Amino acid sequence: MEQAKIDLLVIEMQQGSEAAFKEIFDYFQPSLVRFSYKVCCNEQMAKDAVQNSWLKVTKSIGKLKDPRAFKSWLYQMVRWQSIDLVKKAANDPLEFTEQDASSVSQHTGVEEMQSSLLALINLLPEIDRQAIYLFYLEEMKIKEIATILSTPEGTIKSRLNRARNMLKVKIEQLGE
Repeated sequence: MEQAKIDLLVIEMQQGSEAAFKEIFDYFQPSLVRFSYKVCCNEQMAKDAVQNSWLKVTKSIGKLKDPRAFKSWLYQMVRWQSIDLVKKAANDPLEFTEQDASSVSQHTGVEEMQSSLLALINLLPEIDRQAIYLFYLEEMKIKEIATILSTPEGTIKSRLNRARNMLKVKIEQLGE
């Protein structure tokens, strides 16, 4: 979806349009759940974090001054909600059960290679994993990632470089 269309839908949402909310929700929901899963490594926790974020969006969309910042604002909200649920789960281990982040379903051909790459990405440190995910899989700009992760752009570039180097080493080790 083009940025201009997202901006218009955000303005309509701010004016109370349910149709605009539904269109924005349908567009962002799958990628938000994937991103949240990268943060918390638990499918149910990821869905809960995204749902909590959408509830916060409905309550605070009127406070968003710049519609162009919506995507970063939304992803940042999902990240915070995900981190909060991870902390809550750490305090109450019976509430959520962790899934093995490195488990990969068996597929053939390209799907297997993609799954293996995702499994390797999941082995990266959390902050590097988030940067890689947002940059390559969500195709976000460095500036957007910096906003979402509340980190300077130069640090994001360093994390991406470090993560790429770590992935390269891991891939080379698999080839041996």
